[in-house]
Amino acid sequence: MKITDVRVRKITKEGKMKAIVSITIDNEFVVHDIKVIEGEKGLFIAMPSKKASDGEYRDIAHPINSETREGIQKIILESYEQALSEPDNGE
Repeated sequence: MKITDVRVRKITKEGKMKAIVSITIDNEFVVHDIKVIEGEKGLFIAMPSKKASDGEYRDIAHPINSETREGIQKIILESYEQALSEPDNGE
């Protein structure tokens, strides 16, 4: 599995959510709405989720193992850091 594209939408308003990201895997599969969040220990990603009937949020799509999650997070956070250095396009 290879991430072949990362699209970062920076969030400019105050809050813990810093960006919304979409990734393309192997030029064939896209995952939207991955969030970049500022936590107590730094930035991390939250996979797309929806609220269940019990009020809990459950991931819609997520990596099966920690190595894959760490790899995806590394690529996303590197892309986010790069996006921070780019000028805003009027959003």
